[in-house]
Amino acid sequence: QVQLVESGGGLVQAGGSLSLSCVAPGRTLSVYAMGWFRQAPGKEREFVAAVTWSAGFTHYADSVTGRFTISRHTAKNTVYLQMNSLKPEDTAVYYCAARSTPGGVRLANVYNYWGQGTQVTVSS
Repeated sequence: QVQLVESGGGLVQAGGSLSLSCVAPGRTLSVYAMGWFRQAPGKEREFVAAVTWSAGFTHYADSVTGRFTISRHTAKNTVYLQMNSLKPEDTAVYYCAARSTPGGVRLANVYNYWGQGTQVTVSS
């Protein structure tokens, strides 16, 4: 079972920035897309952003458009999420995911591999 590993979470004040990264250590994945999801306490896991691996097309949730940027480094099997202008409502556990086959990228249940998650806390 491939395990993705996230890093870069932490505590930041509102208006600040954080950068997350995700890698599949020791493995070369055959992926169609990689994405970021988040889950706040008492809420369902929600889509944040995704990038298609070959073409680099990006997709964002409306709530983060203009503030977050997803990118990937294909040779390093790594995906990044740059988060700027953070708000308290961005507080959540952020999960990285990889999808092997072509298709939509906004639904969590289409992803094959997941990380354990990294906590992002934004204080007001």
